Amino acid sequence: MSADYEAVIGLEAHVELATVTKLFCGCLNEFGAEPNTNVCPVCLGLPGSLPVLNRTVVEYALRFAAALDFHVPEESIFARKNYFYPDMPKDYQISQYEEPILVDGQIEIDGVRIGIERAHLEEDTGKTTHMGGGGRIHEADYSLVDYNRAGVPLMEIVSRPDIRTAEQARAYVSELRGVLKTIGVSDVKMEEGSMRVDANVSVRKVGATEFGTKVEVKNMNSLRSLGRAIDFEIERQVEAIEAGERIVQETRHWDEADGRTHGMRTKEGSSDYRYFPEPDLVPLAPSAEMRTAAAGQVPELPQARRARLIAEWGIAETDARVLVDVEGLADFAEAAVAALTDGAARDVANWCTGDVLGYLNETGLSIEVLPLAPDGLAELVGLVAAGTLSRNQAKDVLAECLREPKRPKQVVEERGLEQVSDTGALAAVVDEVLAANADAVDEYRAGDDKVKKKKRGFLMGECMKALKGQGNPQMLNQLLDERLG
Repeated sequence: MSADYEAVIGLEAHVELATVTKLFCGCLNEFGAEPNTNVCPVCLGLPGSLPVLNRTVVEYALRFAAALDFHVPEESIFARKNYFYPDMPKDYQISQYEEPILVDGQIEIDGVRIGIERAHLEEDTGKTTHMGGGGRIHEADYSLVDYNRAGVPLMEIVSRPDIRTAEQARAYVSELRGVLKTIGVSDVKMEEGSMRVDANVSVRKVGATEFGTKVEVKNMNSLRSLGRAIDFEIERQVEAIEAGERIVQETRHWDEADGRTHGMRTKEGSSDYRYFPEPDLVPLAPSAEMRTAAAGQVPELPQARRARLIAEWGIAETDARVLVDVEGLADFAEAAVAALTDGAARDVANWCTGDVLGYLNETGLSIEVLPLAPDGLAELVGLVAAGTLSRNQAKDVLAECLREPKRPKQVVEERGLEQVSDTGALAAVVDEVLAANADAVDEYRAGDDKVKKKKRGFLMGECMKALKGQGNPQMLNQLLDERLG
């Protein structure tokens, strides 16, 4: 983007809440069921059916409010949002408009406060699948509608236009996902549609106070897609303005395959939806007891957990972020640290963010099904700290323990991997190697730094070869230094 312009970005996150049943009826809220099996007269909008609000949805919203410092008004009101799509069986959506359940929250991203204007409750739509062609409506031979998702509880979370870059947008969504997952209100799986994010993007000259014309971008199903779509849209708008074109307020579709946004429709205004209060639902007024109970169910949040691990374990922020962001990894690491008898918490963190995470990524497994228990990793760290295993030996042992249900000590015994750390035994090997390679010793002592480094490496290699790779490298280095003078 040209240095003369800055982007103004606001995000709308639509989060499916992980309740057992839907928002206004008793149908199951589950992903992947056979089409049109989790439906009833209420979520199909049949005449005479009446909605009944799911209490758990309100409790989840109040928990979210406590996590991100929202104000919870004494009352909020449901409204009818009128529009027609084939996957909207009632021809209107029950949502909240003028009086949402939550207002004025915030998230801090790298020291920058991102305001959250509102979070409101609404029902999800069904799902339309366009058959034939490329899966888009204009390419389809026909379309199929599945109403299982109709009526699933959504919380729409609307940020203020405080975001300035695609990277900051990604960080905001990542932190928001972490909070929602931690407080247990959603599984936030973007790939399954349980968290969907739309971006409102405009650009303006640096220093300007007026907002530019806003364009809404849809169809980003990953953090990577979100970043790419925003970057493209910023560049598109800047180029259009520089060419003297006028930006049109519209909704655009992100195409992951060609890396571009494409116009879908002109952007609706609130008047197009003809909002009015939902006549079949009374105002929502959470009691003081509900608010207090929800606040008491908020666990340690990701930001606080990262700060604690950094302070207690002495690890880098990047490592703390990986531990907390990967589902279950921080729990695994903390359980391993609690089981340590030797070694440091930092060692546990290094193994978790390195080899353990690498194995999870390679296999696609979740950490809950690993054959290696947390106390097994603690045992491995202890073996390295005690000098029983070298780091390289420990990597091999860990790899076997990740594949098979074995303890590190068991693998060490089976493979005869115990590191030689007896000073006398090591000294004898060093002396033998130096005697057998007297020419190399002489060249080392007479050479410059480059020669010394080369000969030193050769002699160390000969020592490890004689010990079949099981010599304690720290002790061997010390003995070589003493003898080579």
